[in-house]
Amino acid sequence: MKDLDTRLYFITDSSDFSEEEFLYRVEEGILGGATILQLREKEKTTREYIDIASKVHKITKKYNVPLIIDDRVDVALAIDAEGVHVGKCDMPVSMARKLMGEDKIIGATAKTVPQAKEAYSMGADYLGVGAIYPTTTKVKTVLTSVETLREICGSVPIPVNAIGGLNKDNIDILKGIPIAGICVVSAIMKAENPQKATARIIERIKELEMWKDVKR
Repeated sequence: MKDLDTRLYFITDSSDFSEEEFLYRVEEGILGGATILQLREKEKTTREYIDIASKVHKITKKYNVPLIIDDRVDVALAIDAEGVHVGKCDMPVSMARKLMGEDKIIGATAKTVPQAKEAYSMGADYLGVGAIYPTTTKVKTVLTSVETLREICGSVPIPVNAIGGLNKDNIDILKGIPIAGICVVSAIMKAENPQKATARIIERIKELEMWKDVKR
């Protein structure tokens, strides 16, 4: 099993920003303590996706933070990203693993225990589970109960991250569940000060002792 640190999994959203502002916010989130970053671009062309991914990768490599590309194995391969995240409508985990190789990180979305077990059996290194709360992103989501999240954590030996509308004020609901971390989008991307916002989320997680029993 890879030694992944997914405690604060930062997912980007560039839709409301200029490229300069977007890249600034990416770096600020990392400086604030994000441990892994996913570049999510649903509407860019392949060339546009590769271009922004290359720029983001320069930032993440500077701070030794893994870059995960959402959906697109071709983009991940083109820029030699550290990994890719695939959803239920994307390329199967087993095929992504075959193309990416054993050394790369493969993440998968799971909303049920059977989906979690299947993703693990196909070679996923970690899971994203949610949405815990309704989100303000443009990604369509279906809510996942906290109890289902707990069951998924107990069904697989790989890191499980909660995702969906999470911020420093509403993560109390996750206390006591053996997740490896939380995924955050808007709470960082839309913050007035992304670095401080990221640091506050980490402080809140520590206060709740949510990392005490992290699954590795």
